[in-house]
Amino acid sequence: MRASDQTSAMLRWWSRAGIDRADLAVRREDRTMAWHHDKDLAALPLSWARAENVRRGDVYARPSRHGSWPLVFLDDVSVPSASAIASKYAALVIQTSLEGGCHVWLRCSSPLPENARLTAQRWLAARTGADKASVSGEHLGRLAGFRNWKRGGVWTNVLRASEQPAWDPEPALRDAPCVARTPASREATESRDVSKSAREWGWVCSMLEAGLPPDTVRARLLASALPRRGRDAERYVDLTLARALRRR
Repeated sequence: MRASDQTSAMLRWWSRAGIDRADLAVRREDRTMAWHHDKDLAALPLSWARAENVRRGDVYARPSRHGSWPLVFLDDVSVPSASAIASKYAALVIQTSLEGGCHVWLRCSSPLPENARLTAQRWLAARTGADKASVSGEHLGRLAGFRNWKRGGVWTNVLRASEQPAWDPEPALRDAPCVARTPASREATESRDVSKSAREWGWVCSMLEAGLPPDTVRARLLASALPRRGRDAERYVDLTLARALRRR
């Protein structure tokens, strides 16, 4: 496959995943960064990027930083781990070195704002062996079809582009640390399962802090609480969500 075909394959997969705008960046030999921000995916200045790559600039891309996107980035994942991820979930695996380190773009079941992507990246990195230092919610990955000058000029290629089911980020957001605690209130004491209420309170705070819309948080909390609280679930959910929104 030609270098330009590698680039096209990566961008087509992004497009199918719901990405329509991207940032393109080049790190030049003098370590300065040159940027093209928030470009339509079909209008990325790839000729400019190829000219920069010939001059030993490293070429990177990411979904436009300030959007909410159903895509999470993992860095320096081993080939076996990356292949296992792509066999189970919709994922784009980019091999960036002969040693086998891969970038993985993991498709999510719902769009995530930057801070939620950060939360998801941290959770995934701890479980996949990905580089824990390369989690930021806005991290750049190498664009396929360009030389990686950091690794002696090897080509960066698409290793796998799978169309499996999307990954559900809810467990990552649910498990995120939260400084909030269960409010010392009648609502907490009258719950039939205080520890469950405590976990749900922290989960709701984490999801709101991660940028998920309140309606989405409400729906997820209701699904969790309904089997336990029955007819009281709606009142419990609305009260918990209102308290969490007031503390933001």
